[in-house]
This record gives sequence, structure tokens and C-alpha cells, in this order.
Amino acid sequence: QVQLVESGGGLVQPGGSLRLSCAASGSIFNINTMKWYRQAPGKGRDLVATITSGGSTNYAASVKGRFTISRDNAKNTVYLQMNSLRPEDTAAYYCNADIKTQAMGVPYYNYWGQGTQVTVSS
Repeated sequence: QVQLVESGGGLVQPGGSLRLSCAASGSIFNINTMKWYRQAPGKGRDLVATITSGGSTNYAASVKGRFTISRDNAKNTVYLQMNSLRPEDTAAYYCNADIKTQAMGVPYYNYWGQGTQVTVSS
């Protein structure tokens, strides 16, 4: 059984910073691409940032230059450093990962975390 657990959300003032973490645990052989999504109240879930197993990154236009995605493969953990936060960044943030549980005979499956709330307000 594989689990993704996010942490680091909270209430922050505009212009402030937060660092989200997402740790994968369980029977893990390899983790491929890891992503952060967010979902504001009444809206759909949007892709925020992506990082490949090799460390290549990609960002939504709305967060480029303010957010940084990184990963620690030894800890099976992905991070999202969020700077210069704005009220419109308020959302539940979810991590997502493609994980292989065995070396042979099984494909990569896609897993979601339970989400962590980020609220940007004065």
C-alpha cells in the first residue's frame, strides 16, 4: 500500500512564504514524475508544478518565478516552496506521483495525497 501525505499548509499573509512537503511511503520501488495541483473553492483542480525523476521542472504561468518544486529521492519526498504568496493562491494543495511498487511485472500507478490547505489573507 502506497500513501502520499502532505504537510506545511496554513494561514499566511500576502507576500509571505510557505513550504509544502509530500512524503510517499509504503512499498515503493521507484517514483517517476511528481506534481503539485491545487483546487480553490468552487473551481477545478489545476496543475501547479511538475518535476521529473531527473529533476526537470515545469510551472503554471500563474506561479512561475514565485514557486519552486524540488524533490529528495532518498526520502521519496517532493516539496513546493511558495514565495510572494497572493490571495488568489488560496486553495487546497495536492501532491500526485507515478509510483512503481515492484521492479518487474507492474506498471507505474498514479497516486494522490489527501491535500493541505493554504490560505493567503491579511
